[in-house]
Amino acid sequence: MSILSDLNSAGDPAESAAETPVTSAAAGPRPRVGLLGTGPWAHRTHAPALAAHAGTEFAGVWGRRPEAAADLAQEYGVKVYEDPDELFADCDAVAFALPPDVQAPLAVRAAAAGCHLLLDKPVATTVEDARAVADAAARHQVASVVFFTLRFAEPTADWVTEQAARPGWFTASAHWLGAVFPPDGTPSAYADSPWRKAKGGLWDVGPHALSVLIPILGDVTTVSATRGPSDVVQLALRHASGAASTAVLSLGAPKAAAGVGLELRGTEGVHALPGWSDVPGAYGRALDALLTAARTGVPDPRGAEFGARLTEILAEAEAQLPA
Repeated sequence: MSILSDLNSAGDPAESAAETPVTSAAAGPRPRVGLLGTGPWAHRTHAPALAAHAGTEFAGVWGRRPEAAADLAQEYGVKVYEDPDELFADCDAVAFALPPDVQAPLAVRAAAAGCHLLLDKPVATTVEDARAVADAAARHQVASVVFFTLRFAEPTADWVTEQAARPGWFTASAHWLGAVFPPDGTPSAYADSPWRKAKGGLWDVGPHALSVLIPILGDVTTVSATRGPSDVVQLALRHASGAASTAVLSLGAPKAAAGVGLELRGTEGVHALPGWSDVPGAYGRALDALLTAARTGVPDPRGAEFGARLTEILAEAEAQLPA
């Protein structure tokens, strides 16, 4: 767990971060990154992005299903680990592609082993577990980044930064309607996911919407939640800026109704979230952000602390919903 500290041993860390892109291979050994998880998300996003990243070494894979971990490791020519603690001991950073309540305790163990954390959202589905991850990262002085797709994809990441700099926002409306469990067709590749079936769109896609609304409008000061058809949850939010927003969230939308959108309205007009693609590329930029935070010691605003705050908001909303 010393490579990233060695990269920061000469000169001012901020200057080093500015002068040396983390996507370029630096002299000496590259930071080693291990992957925990073997599901569709790991196959489609995490593993391809880790293998393609020029600034790190994809060290190996651990999974709860040993045969799946072996297959994924063989595909990329990396080591398969039978024990996550062995992976932690061999790596400088770990990437998580696990259900949130499996991720959280393993992230605490990884932080204690000195590994920097590239987390998936939500960090956890209980405030206690999410807070434990954030506290472990702080206590053991490891960097953390949560992969909120819209905060790393292009052009959405730059769009969020631009809108956060604009004054005078009045209101915003967001919707993330997924067809993971559609009433009118074949379920998606992510449908074989017990935690998504149990927690629905509030917990799976709610973090994406909040990850955009909060940096632009400010922290959530009040939240109310109501249920709609299927697993639809509608949030009404008040923000620290005084602005109001709504978010409609679901994984059970009809296929023809599925889609993502976010619109902001204020004194400078109406601004809509642009489209995006290349999710593995976005994941690579999330890894860049983690390496920068590790090298400079400056926490990333999309880290475990922010992830814990989102869990607090989602838990408060869930508590208002009928069982």
